[in-house]
This record gives sequence, C-alpha cells and structure tokens, in this order.
Amino acid sequence: MRPAARKSSGRSWQRWAVRLILSALPLAVFIPHALGTRPLEPLSRIESYLYDWRVRATLTRAVDPRIVIVDIDETSLGRVGQWPWPRGQVATLVDRLFDDYGVRVLGFDVVFPEPGGAEVAGVFEDLRQSPLGAVPAIVRELTAAADRLDWDKAFAESLIARDVALGFVFKQRVSRDQPAVIGVLPPHFAAADPRVLAVDWARPAGYTGNLPGLQQSAVAGGFFDTALVDADGIVRRSPLFQSYQGKLYPSLAVAVARLARPDSPVRFIFAAESPELLTHVELGTSRAPVDRNGAVLIPFRGPVGSFPYVSAVDVLDGTAPADILSGAIVLIGTSAPGLLDIRPTPVGQEYIGVETHANVIAGLLDGSFPYRPDNAALLEVAGLLILAVLTALVVPVLSPPAGLALALTLAGLAIGAGFLAWVRAGSVIPVGGLAFYTVVAALLQLTYGYFAETRRKRRLSRLFSQYVPPEVVSDLDASEAEVSLEGETRQMSVLFSDVRGFTTIAEGLTARELTQLMNEFLTPITAVIQEHGGTIDKYMGDAVMAFWGAPLSDPGHARHAVESARAMVLAMRALHPQFRARGWPELNIGVGISSGAMNVGNMGSRFRMAYTVLGDTVNLGSRLEGLTKQYGVDIIVSAATAAAVPDHLFRELDLVRVKGKQAPVAIYEPLGPLAEVPDEGQAEVAAFSAVLALYRGQQWAAARVALERLQAARPLALYALYLERIAHFVAAPPPPDWDGVYVFLTK
Repeated sequence: MRPAARKSSGRSWQRWAVRLILSALPLAVFIPHALGTRPLEPLSRIESYLYDWRVRATLTRAVDPRIVIVDIDETSLGRVGQWPWPRGQVATLVDRLFDDYGVRVLGFDVVFPEPGGAEVAGVFEDLRQSPLGAVPAIVRELTAAADRLDWDKAFAESLIARDVALGFVFKQRVSRDQPAVIGVLPPHFAAADPRVLAVDWARPAGYTGNLPGLQQSAVAGGFFDTALVDADGIVRRSPLFQSYQGKLYPSLAVAVARLARPDSPVRFIFAAESPELLTHVELGTSRAPVDRNGAVLIPFRGPVGSFPYVSAVDVLDGTAPADILSGAIVLIGTSAPGLLDIRPTPVGQEYIGVETHANVIAGLLDGSFPYRPDNAALLEVAGLLILAVLTALVVPVLSPPAGLALALTLAGLAIGAGFLAWVRAGSVIPVGGLAFYTVVAALLQLTYGYFAETRRKRRLSRLFSQYVPPEVVSDLDASEAEVSLEGETRQMSVLFSDVRGFTTIAEGLTARELTQLMNEFLTPITAVIQEHGGTIDKYMGDAVMAFWGAPLSDPGHARHAVESARAMVLAMRALHPQFRARGWPELNIGVGISSGAMNVGNMGSRFRMAYTVLGDTVNLGSRLEGLTKQYGVDIIVSAATAAAVPDHLFRELDLVRVKGKQAPVAIYEPLGPLAEVPDEGQAEVAAFSAVLALYRGQQWAAARVALERLQAARPLALYALYLERIAHFVAAPPPPDWDGVYVFLTK
C-alpha cells in the first residue's frame, strides 16, 4: 500500500472512531436506565407516555357483564343520606343483593373502621346516667331497644355465610398525629414458600381496618389502597399483595377473584434462571405476570363504564335490573366526587377507583394482563447498541436533513415495533429510551458534523485564501446562493504574468536564494491580485495565472483584471531597491489579459482536482503575455477586455494572428483611467492610431515620417518595432491583399 493511501485510511479510521465514541457517550446514561440501576425521570416519563398511548390505542371498549359495580352515586346519597349510611341500611343492601338478586360474590371498596349508630348509643348512655336510669323498668326497655338498634350487629349478621370480601386500607406513611392502626386485619395469606415474603412487596407502616365483629363475619378481606403510583401521579399498576409485619395480605381484587373461583389455588412462580425473582402469580389456570414489586399492569378494558353500573338506591328500592346482577361478581364503590375515589389513569384523568379493581379481577379470571418480558432490559440494551452503530456509520454520510429524517424514522420504527409487540402479545417492550436515544445520538452526530465542517471550512478557507481574496472567501461563506464547482461557461477575465529573463536570473542564484526571491516577489503579486478580487488559479514557477468572475460572479471582471495588472507592475518596481540591496537582479514582468466566455469548474482526475478555467479565451491570455516582450510593453489586453473598460485609455498595439487561432486579434496596452492620462498622452495615442491606419494602408513613407516624429518625442520599443517592419516591407512589399495582420508562429 502506498504511504498516502495508508495515511488516508488511518484518518478514515480516526473519523469513524470519533463517530462511534459520539454515539457511545449517551449510552453511559441510557444503558443504566435500561437496566434499572440508575433510572432517569425524563426517560421514565417518555416511556410512560408511550405506554399510555398504547393502552388507549388498543382499548376493547367492550362492557364486561361478569363484574357489576353497585354505585353509591349522587342519586343514592341524595335519597338515603350522606355517607356513611346507617349500618342497617348497608345490611339491607347486602341482603337485597344476595337474597333478591342472587349475586355470586360481593366486595366492598369501602371500609368500616368505626361503630355505626354512635349518636343513638350516646343518647341511650345519657339516659342511663340521668335519674331515669335509676328506674329498673326503664333500664330494661333501654337495653332491649339498644339490642334492637345494634346496626353493626345487623350488618355483621348479613355477612355471615356469604361470599363477601371487606375492604381495608394500608397506610404507606403514618404521621405523628395519626394512629398507625385502626380496626383489625383479615386473616393473612399463608405462603408455604419462604421466598414469597422476600419479594419486594409494598411494606406499609400501618392500616385502617374494619371493626372486629364485621371482619370476623366476612369470609375474606383485601386492601383497596393505591400503593404503587408512578412518579407522574398516574395509576398504572396494582399490587396483588402487600407485606405487613412479615405477613402477606391480598388485594381486594385477589380476595374477590378467589371467592369467585374457590377451587383455584394461588401459586407463586419464580424464574428458573433466577430463583429469587417472582415472575407470575397464578390463580388456578390464570397467570398474572408481576414486576419486582409483585404488581400487575392494570388491564384496562376502556374508559369509565367498561363494567355495568347499578345505583345502590335502586338495589335498596328493589328496582335494579335483576338480569344484570344475577350471578354477577359485585363491587360496592362510589362515583360521587365528594367521596374522593377518583384517580388518574392512562385511560382518563378522572377514573373511578372501584373500576380499577374490576379490571384487575377480570384479568385474574382471564389471565389477560399486559406484561414486561423478563429480558426486556437486555432487549433494550441490544437495541441501544444497534442504534449506536447505525447512527455512527450512517448519519455522518447523510445531509443534515436526511440524517435527522433517518433518526426520526428509526425512532418511529422502534415505537412501531413496541406497538406491534403490544398488539400481538400484550408485551410491554420499552421503546421510549430507544426512540429518545436515536434522536440524541443523531443530534450529536449532526452537531459534531456541523462543527467539524465549520472547522474544516476554516482550515480550507485559510488555505484557499492563499489563492482567493479573504473577502471572496467570506462572501462564499455568507452567500445564500449555491456556488457550484461543476463545469459551466461564464463571461470572465483571465490574467497571465511571467518574469522576463527568469531562467538566466535563476542560474545566477543558489537554491536558497532562488526560493527566497520567489517568495519575495510572489507575495506582493498575490496580494495585489487578491486586493482586486481575483482568484489565483496556479503558480507555474515564476508565472502566475489568475481569473476574475468565479467562483462568485463579478460583472466588473475586466476592469478588476486591468487594474490588478497595472498594480502588479508597480509592485514589482517597488521591489527594485530592496532587491538591489540584497544583490539580486531587478525583476520585470509581462502581463496578458483576455476577457470573454470560458469554461470554469473543478477539473482534473480522480487523483487530483483543481478549480480552473479552460477555453480559447484562456489560451489567448497566455499568448498575449508572451507578446509583451515583442512589443516592449508591460501589459497587453485583448480587444474584448479593452471594450469592457470604456473609461480607461488603451493604445492599440497591433492586429495579430497568434499561434493556434485563425481569426486576427486586436491587442491593446492599458495606459490608465482617461481622467488620469494627461492630454499629451492622449494625443500620442491618437497619433499612433493614425500611424497604424497608414501602416495597414501600406503607406510606408507617411507612416515612417509619423513614427520618427513620435520616436523623437518619446523613444519607445514599440515605435522601433514598427520602423523595422516598415523598412522590411519597403524592401519586400506584402501582397496586395495583405490585411495588416501580423502572424506569430511561436507561443
């Protein structure tokens, strides 16, 4: 391999290494989040939002008739009275549900921690303490009445021998001014496997239970508090069990589902590869996948109203539809806003709490829970690594809009894959981190590309500024117009300059001196060209090629080229004292300028390219530079150049046919702006024009007399040249059809 190729390959690998590092940097944040070792709240919120979107997008919206909610609604409160109702009224409600409507199972999403009928009991006690309490007959009547009005006893009796689960509340925190324990708990769940208690269940600090007599009369009990609320306040999960003082207690949903399926035992399933990891809770043949807290994702069927609602007062009145309640699993709860059982969920910000338990019961009966696969974290990490490679390798080779479009497409594909897994298998694949990472990594790549490109442009600008004026480079950077490097035809001016007698000069200098001399005269020449807006095409030894009109268009290209040529000549003359002081020979240059159509663009081979100009106009400029020593002038321009600068004075030098061109070309010497040329100079130019007319008309004698007069006034090599030609033509006259064109057979 060639050294240059190895160097290029090394740089390429360095660039790709930088790109890979850029994509890898965010992984230091995203991978710990995916593994759960260092979760980030913003990413969790994105994931939660996408989860909620999936839930809402796939709701069945079908009503489940198996579970009915007896609602302590506003109508019931208005007719029966504010909650809590007299226990006798609640006992009547239970009796009606089982005796009149034949419900299958009843669960209370309310708790009864205080005795009922407390006000009446207080009145009886006051009577006992009054003088009437000393009368035995009155005491007997008061005692009998109290027994008849023992509403808690009546409520407790209504629960006996019926499949009723009372609800209670676990307290996750207990303030100093509150009792940690109120009422009693139902019997705990006996787990034979010691690993069950080691699960990271919610571990409350206290509870509010039911009165002992009530809880002892009920066959079961379960908590209905919301122990696991996500950071954004949304209820998405429901714990199946909680651990209090080393004992396990089921949720109201589990307690009710067990009563509905008395022959279905509860089993705890642990991962085979990780024996301490609880993965499922089984109720008979139904499986409920759980997370590390032993909680299920609530399988929402739809918005509020996904289960039949019956007003509690209609049950008490006996007007409730029997076909809805018969054989149903019934939950007694409330939709009344004043009773504060409203909570935000993925399917609604004001979701009735009792309906969340109904959804979990339905899931336990059917085994239809969404779940997060055990290897979800590893899948997310694998996805992050794949996306890191893609963003590092593909985004840099695209334009910024295309790179951003690719990132958004990949993010959309990740979200789409998660949605497909949800629809087909109820699988919750975390895709929020993947989508967000893709955008972050792409933005890092695009930002780096922007700054790298800016740095590269600055570097190229510094290099390019050696050939193009800094102002032009700035204009290129600032211009909103597209600047094409592809070949195109433009009206431009090209300039060639060359040091006269340079070969002889170079032979008299050492290599070091020659290098110094080259730098000393090329520096001011380049500066002059750039000051006049020219683009350096190339240096050819002591020769310089430049052009005007590209890469930015320049309507005054001919004027700027002429002004630059005159300034170059003056700059070289200004170097004469310095060169003499260093023992170097004085340098003089010849300059040729041609204007017209030429091809400009990035030209060359696959090994080397150059932004340059080509065409007959360019070739003519080179030939004109070579003619300067023939006519003894510093600058020669074409007729097109002279015509493009009408406010300058030009002396016509000749009509020539240069090598490589058949058509004759008029050539001119620029003498400066008309306003700056004295009258004598303008008169001399006019006199020489008259000489050229005599010369081309073969009036040799008259032409010679006029030339001798000009030569006597101001000797010029140009006049001497024409005197020699006239002498030649007098001796050897040209043919009668001679057109006055002088033919140059060499370059």
